[in-house]
Amino acid sequence: MTGSSDIKVEHELHHRRLGRNIGLGLVLVGFVALVFGLTVVKVTRGDFEPPRGTATEASQ
Repeated sequence: MTGSSDIKVEHELHHRRLGRNIGLGLVLVGFVALVFGLTVVKVTRGDFEPPRGTATEASQ
């Protein structure tokens, strides 16, 4: 065997997939940050009211 078995050539598909995965990861992190930020703002403003009872109690 020659030394050529040690060489790894990445296919162009791997580069595209890596870019897509990084992009999707950034979108997901952005979405989580948005939901977290909205939750923090809603709770600190006092707009959050926990449910007072079940639906059957409220209808009676």
